[in-house]
This record gives sequence, C-alpha cells and structure tokens, in this order.
Amino acid sequence: MMHLSGAGLELLKQSEGFRSRTYLDVAGNPTIGFGHRLVHPEYFADGISEAQGEAMLQDDVRVAERAVERLVHVPLSQGQFDALVDFVFNLGEGQLAASTLLKDLNEGQYHAAGGQLLRWDHAGGEEVASLKARRESEFRLWSSGGPEQQAAA
Repeated sequence: MMHLSGAGLELLKQSEGFRSRTYLDVAGNPTIGFGHRLVHPEYFADGISEAQGEAMLQDDVRVAERAVERLVHVPLSQGQFDALVDFVFNLGEGQLAASTLLKDLNEGQYHAAGGQLLRWDHAGGEEVASLKARRESEFRLWSSGGPEQQAAA
C-alpha cells in the first residue's frame, strides 16, 4: 500500500492550516485542527493542541489513503497518489468515487484525469481562491511524473 509522502503532507497541512478551536469550513462543516471534520459526538470545548491535531490528521490521512487504494485500479506515481489523497481528504471519498476524474483515471487516461482536478475549485456555486490554489498544487504533484510518461517512453 502506498502512503502520503512528505511533500503531500506539506501540501495538505499548508492548505488546511491548523486551528485549535472549532470553526466552520468553506462548506459549513464544523472542523478543528488540520481540517478534521467533527462527527457527533466529537466536541472540543477547550480546543485542542497541535499534537492532538497531528494525531487526528494522521488518522484522517490513513482513511483517505485507503479510499484511494480502494477506488483506483491503475498504477500511480507518488505525486499522483499524493494529489488524490489530498483531494479525498478535502472533498471526501464519495466525491472521488462519483467523479469523471476517477472514471478517466481507471480507463488509463492519466492526462485527462489530471485535468479534472482543476475543475474542483468551487463551493456553493462560486470559485474559491483557496480551492483553486489547492487544486493547482495537486495538479503540480500529479504532473511530477507517472506511469503515463513511462508508458510513452
């Protein structure tokens, strides 16, 4: 099984930022730490430490890694895997499962799949600058080399 690399983790942490107190994310979900979505009965009246946030992040990353492994049926480069883990962490497994991105990818259309990443920069029908930047960062990871370049050689 593949694991999120240091570069992937840095993208995720930079995109999410750390917040010790509960806040509402761009989609209105109660969130804490490094983008950990709170699920009832989770509640942190006194906030959390950065170490607690790191532990939550590791658990959430493992969930995203398993989702990517389960859904993707073609070989991935580390950069492609990292981009998809960040995508799933941010948007959820269901969004990837139902996406044209995954359909294209599993058909071996790596270039088309990478381009699909850039389409996921809206929330509430509006383009969101932070999501646009995140998708562009994922695309850079995606494009850092992968099986489609090896097959073309």
